[in-house]
Amino acid sequence: MPPEPHDHEVCRALFARLSELIDRELTPAQSRRFERHLRACRHCQVCAETLRRTVELCRRAGESPVSGGLARRLQAMARRLTAAGGPPTAD
Repeated sequence: MPPEPHDHEVCRALFARLSELIDRELTPAQSRRFERHLRACRHCQVCAETLRRTVELCRRAGESPVSGGLARRLQAMARRLTAAGGPPTAD
């Protein structure tokens, strides 16, 4: 049996709403659609699992202050990325 055709538009839609999916903020119908896509799309599975792990690590970390030097470097990086229009993309 040949695999189902892959719809990259669903990948884009999933990526745009991935946080909502993980936080269980989507409607049941939306969740079912994305979960069905996740079962078939390895790239989206990896993306979703990476975000899930990141969220879990952040929740476990709690609130701990970062050093002044790190905070300044992160702020400078955010300013550079904003001025450049976002992070670089792989070509």
